[in-house]
Amino acid sequence: MPRVSANGVDLYYEEHGEGVPILCIHGTSSSALVWGDAAQELGRRGRSIVYDRRGCYRSQRPQPYETTDVADHTEDAAELLEVLGATPAVVIGRSYGGEIALDLARRFPDAVKALALLEPAMLTLDPEGKDWLDSLRRRALQAGAIDVSSVAKVFLQDVVGDEVWESFSKELKDMFAGNGPAILAELRGRSLELSGHELAEIDQPTLMVSAKDSPETFRRVDDIVAEALPNCAKVMVDGGHLINPTHPAILDFVDHQVALHTPAP
Repeated sequence: MPRVSANGVDLYYEEHGEGVPILCIHGTSSSALVWGDAAQELGRRGRSIVYDRRGCYRSQRPQPYETTDVADHTEDAAELLEVLGATPAVVIGRSYGGEIALDLARRFPDAVKALALLEPAMLTLDPEGKDWLDSLRRRALQAGAIDVSSVAKVFLQDVVGDEVWESFSKELKDMFAGNGPAILAELRGRSLELSGHELAEIDQPTLMVSAKDSPETFRRVDDIVAEALPNCAKVMVDGGHLINPTHPAILDFVDHQVALHTPAP
């Protein structure tokens, strides 16, 4: 399995295709596994890079691993891109991965040429979203105190719904369950909190993608972030929070960004 040392941790990663780098950052509870065939599809458009974030699935879990902040994952991603010689990249961030993508674009602007944000989980921007997240955090921590392998089910049933949870394969459910300690560490840590002025500093071309059936707080947060970003387009897609990264609107955005940065033959 390919691995790279970045920011003091060993990260599992995969590459597909060649050309303009396309970095995919997964959300809480997850791993590179959830990108599935999307990694290959993106690899037909550029150099698709998917990886397991620190503490998740096949990547190193620091010990002890009680808490982790968005900033830790941002620094991991920045060094991963640097070590792989994959800057600047089109960055696709899902949920918590969207927070990391935004932080990466702001703190390491030379590493990011464009952003596709699939419902970035900046829930503290919305009072109801903050309350919802606080409630979910309490229940996940309570579940973890009894059985850490149950944390993923508690977390994901709230975020994506019972029906989607039941639709996951055994392989995915086992992966999610094994990520219980990572979920708890992320819930205990600091999320990304940016003011409107700070968001306005992120001027890379951005596509904000919201889902019609996800929890309403995600859509409200998406609107707040999209309005603050100076170079952002917004689309609404069918389905829930686990947005398909090969939706035509996302692929069109990626194709446009890749074309802009691909030398003419």
